[in-house]
Amino acid sequence: MSERAELTTRLCRINQSIKPDDVVVAFGFDLCPDENSPVDGFVAVTSTHVYVYEDDRLAADFDQDKISEYIFTNGVGCVFAECVYDGEHMLLCRATMEHRDLISSVIWQLNRRRERGTYSYAYENEIDVTCPKCGIRYPSGSHVCPHCTAKTGYFKRIWEIARPYKFFIFLSIGLYFISAIVQLLPAYLNKLLIDNYIKVDGAYELSQTSEFIIGFIGVIVSLLGVNILTRAIGVVRGLTLIEAGTRMMVALRGMVFDKIQRLSVSKISKRTAGELMNRVTDDTNQLQNFITNDIGSALEQILIFLAVSVILFAYDWRLAFLILLPAPIVMIANRLFHTYMRRVFHRQWVMNSRANTILHDIFSGIRVVKAYGSEHREMERYDKATRDECNAQITAETFFAKFSPLMSFLMGIGEFFLLYYSGAKILSHEMTLGDMQLFTTYVSIIYGPLRWLSNFPRRYERTMTSVVKIFDIIDEDVDVDDKADAVELDIKGNIEFTDVSFGYDSGNNVLHNINLTVSPGDFVGIVGRSGVGKSTLINLVMRLYDVDDGSIKIDGVDIRDISQSSLRSQIGVVLQETFLFSGTVYENIAYAKPSATRDEVLAAAKLAGAHSFIMKMPDAYNTRVGERGHTLSGGERQRIAIARALLHDPRILILDEATASLDTETEKQIQDALQTLSKNRTTLAIAHRLSTLRNATKLIVLDKGTVAEVGTHDELMRRRGIYYGLVMAQRQMSRMSS
Repeated sequence: MSERAELTTRLCRINQSIKPDDVVVAFGFDLCPDENSPVDGFVAVTSTHVYVYEDDRLAADFDQDKISEYIFTNGVGCVFAECVYDGEHMLLCRATMEHRDLISSVIWQLNRRRERGTYSYAYENEIDVTCPKCGIRYPSGSHVCPHCTAKTGYFKRIWEIARPYKFFIFLSIGLYFISAIVQLLPAYLNKLLIDNYIKVDGAYELSQTSEFIIGFIGVIVSLLGVNILTRAIGVVRGLTLIEAGTRMMVALRGMVFDKIQRLSVSKISKRTAGELMNRVTDDTNQLQNFITNDIGSALEQILIFLAVSVILFAYDWRLAFLILLPAPIVMIANRLFHTYMRRVFHRQWVMNSRANTILHDIFSGIRVVKAYGSEHREMERYDKATRDECNAQITAETFFAKFSPLMSFLMGIGEFFLLYYSGAKILSHEMTLGDMQLFTTYVSIIYGPLRWLSNFPRRYERTMTSVVKIFDIIDEDVDVDDKADAVELDIKGNIEFTDVSFGYDSGNNVLHNINLTVSPGDFVGIVGRSGVGKSTLINLVMRLYDVDDGSIKIDGVDIRDISQSSLRSQIGVVLQETFLFSGTVYENIAYAKPSATRDEVLAAAKLAGAHSFIMKMPDAYNTRVGERGHTLSGGERQRIAIARALLHDPRILILDEATASLDTETEKQIQDALQTLSKNRTTLAIAHRLSTLRNATKLIVLDKGTVAEVGTHDELMRRRGIYYGLVMAQRQMSRMSS
């Protein structure tokens, strides 16, 4: 039962005049309004009232007709839900951050309901975030509990990935069967060697006969042959497993990498770069090692164990029982510590991921680190992360250093029974030395698998930690995805916003009820104070995020109905944060169009004003720019990014502060080029210097997440509104700086 349903039932029990159908939504909170003491409270919204209950006691009752707005606010370690009641802000509830997503979503939906008369339960259903069985929160974006889900389910999915390579897998399994049988032969051959050729009566006299010599040599050659055959089988088996494991790892890495790329920017930004890299590389490597080494070895050890057990029970079931008596004890002990081992390896994975993230951040921002002289501080930060990882690893290894010897001792108790049993049999002449050698060997063989299997849970839990992390990504909900019937559209450039609302966090809209029309060929400038949603607007056009409400249409087609590859292949972008790949200048420009000719690349560079400084570089277009283009100035990086966008020859050109890092002369050159270039395509431009948008066909002024003004530069200046104020402020700053 969902939280809403449980709270509705609870409300109807407290207030019997309310029927379940009267309740629009109900959500819980856990903090008292004025202090940090806990409370079991909930808010219930009906069509006429908003009820607030604390410990089943009515704390507040608000008339819906007097509520003009619902407000969600992040506090320090807590969140607030409020309403504007008769013009005054009234507190509904206060809760810990655990309730943040649910409450913010409900507040957003309640405001939407006031505007449109509808309430959607879609998001509420999504945030059933805790497993009903164990109470642990689901991984972000997933509805599968990694702790309670049957592990067989994961292995079934792994098998589906490995199915194309089943020939190699089945071949290796067959070789494991053969290997297990072959490994039993040396013990029997040693028995023959001792009883028939070493400890036999008159062995010296018999050794002079050709029949004795031939038999003796035959046994020796058989032992050599078995040894060679065992090693040959091991080589072939290893090669087949490496073939299957490597191919599967490549396929699995491809799946994880492809899924990460399909996730929206919002989903990816919730995870660190180090964490994502861990899942693509380390976790898949761990799974590959488990498949190529541990699963095969486990199969071999089990086969040997079963075969030797049959032989021992056939000879003397009492002896076999005494030898195998410790095995169930070891299995029960492993099962008892199963949950602890899983937690230990999960913590170790988290600490490793955190250390990798810090290392990635330090190397990526090495210039900032050096500029502020923070090498020592960053060393301390990384050292602390590695110490935490080390402590987690020590905890795990200390446990196994104590646990494994105890298990090994228990497994070896049966050897003492064997020594007593076989010694007594030999003294009473009921057993030969060859028989003793045979059974001693078989017992040593059977304890090998038992000891190996007693350590198997350690390998298994480490691998399952990685498997859960891999499928946590693969099972992530794709919130920006293509429809099955997504269309390939030949874009002309008409863009239409209809009642568009969007917020990066539910409950906090950055844009609200945006209505705009941009005609093909328009050069549209988007201006406004910092944080009003300018970059968000163009992110929505590129469909890096999906709108929360309303629609964006290009040439009359909702962009959610257009395939993302078709949409983005016809959009050229120069973002505020210029990113260049580690490679040559030529490769960075040609990234937008790998099939471009050299003349096309040079033409784009010239149009962007980049050709002249590129030719002054040591290797011109073949000069390597370093990671993130750190060997270039900000203006040079930006001109290369502009050249990359121009080479793309887009139908829609998006410029997010594209000329912010350029000097006045270069900016004038690029503005002239963009003016010519934008005649036959739609251009959306955000500029810090408003003078660069003077010739825009239309200016859109955003304020408080809405469209405040629309018009040309001259029209808006005559209107003396927000835009006029921004221009005057910039002119005053220019005079002061000069």
